[in-house]
Amino acid sequence: MMEKDVNLNGNANGIGLPALVATVVTSSIGSGIFALTSDLAHAASPGPALIAWLIVGVGILMLSLSLNNLVMKRPDLEGVFAYAEAGFGQYAGFISGWGYWLSAWLGNVAFATVMMSSIGYFFPIFKSGQNLPSILAASIASWALTYIVNQGVESAAILNAIVTICKLIPLFTFIVVAIILFKGNLFTSMFWNNLSGHFDGGQGVGTQIKNCMMVMMWVFVGIEGAAMMSSRAKKKSDAGRATILGLLCLLLIYVLASVLPYGYLTRGELATIHQPAMVYIFNDMVGNWGGIFISIGLIISILGSWLSWTMLPAETMRLMTNRKLLPPIFGRENKHRAPTFSLVLTAVLIQLFLFTLLFTEKAYNFAYSLCTAAIVICYIFVAAYQIKLSWQHIHEKGSFKQLVIGLIAFLFQVVGITLAGLQYVLLCFIAYIPGIFFYAKARKDAGATQWLSKSEWAMTSLIALGAIVSVVLLVVGKISV
Repeated sequence: MMEKDVNLNGNANGIGLPALVATVVTSSIGSGIFALTSDLAHAASPGPALIAWLIVGVGILMLSLSLNNLVMKRPDLEGVFAYAEAGFGQYAGFISGWGYWLSAWLGNVAFATVMMSSIGYFFPIFKSGQNLPSILAASIASWALTYIVNQGVESAAILNAIVTICKLIPLFTFIVVAIILFKGNLFTSMFWNNLSGHFDGGQGVGTQIKNCMMVMMWVFVGIEGAAMMSSRAKKKSDAGRATILGLLCLLLIYVLASVLPYGYLTRGELATIHQPAMVYIFNDMVGNWGGIFISIGLIISILGSWLSWTMLPAETMRLMTNRKLLPPIFGRENKHRAPTFSLVLTAVLIQLFLFTLLFTEKAYNFAYSLCTAAIVICYIFVAAYQIKLSWQHIHEKGSFKQLVIGLIAFLFQVVGITLAGLQYVLLCFIAYIPGIFFYAKARKDAGATQWLSKSEWAMTSLIALGAIVSVVLLVVGKISV
């Protein structure tokens, strides 16, 4: 029989349901929603964009339902990567966990870039988001958030819930004003039509839908936040409920915020507006105070997401260390139960990556594309374990439905990343190389007779090959950064 939802009250002082829902919403709503309209207008007309939202919404819903089912059926597993390990072995657990860790801190780089652009609305020196003053200011913010989380994860999650409330106010204000100013004839005038030129080159509906996929998948990164923090929850079952509730809130906010502006400005105007797009759209709607209002909301929003995503990579390393997938030092905790070494290591890597933005043309797009590609690896393992667990218990009530849910989630993630960003997956393979060394050392220290098994060596060879291919593609210009 499947394991039941036991030990649901094992952490009386842990995080409650409201704070977990806030973690899901805040982890997902960061910089992406404020740039979403312009990115979508560049990719598609409103009709194809709505179809893409339907596809992505269903795919993410199936992933969320899979997470909910796995949290309930396997409450003994801590961390999203644990599903890969339980279903496919320790090496798969490492691959999933390392991808999750990569995604979390790469997302922080994206947050840093767009936050400085937002501050640039008030102080032009920061407007580009990737000059030296911007990088220095972002570095200070990164280290400050690292210090906050190092004082205790649970207290940081409570602060995160407060930030969620504060940052949703400008989003709801924007949506209400956009509804009032919505022009139906403008919205329908080019509902399906292609817009020739440098936006989509007159591409068909299918290509426009494909063009939407990466940015839409990016704004849902973080939906697993409650499951990732399940070991800190008052009740394990709350993590699953929080995932579903968080997704429903996100879908409503994303669709309204990204599609309503098609009824206020033309697609051409939206596609060429300055980023962050929502700041300048609302400025056009209500005047200068609107730009100020949304900019402040955006800064608060990013700080909230940045806080969540400072917690998540450190928590991932702690849990991986507990499972002996990384050496013990990665999980060493201070008196506040915060993994200090992992927090500092992650902050150092963010710092190094921030300085590389001086040489990158589209820093924000590059960072969020890498972030999305890395976490999709983890999501694929979640869906695969959902399939395996459901198949093993196919004769039990509800298992067939869960099997279908897992299959849809798996296909969505594989097809989505293949169509929208396979080259970014190859780039992520470069970052797996040092991680594999740490994994092998941890296994050896745990008493394994060899550094890697034959099958693990085979997978490592494929990862190394993918890394080499990505470097070649970078050199010949097939991948731009």
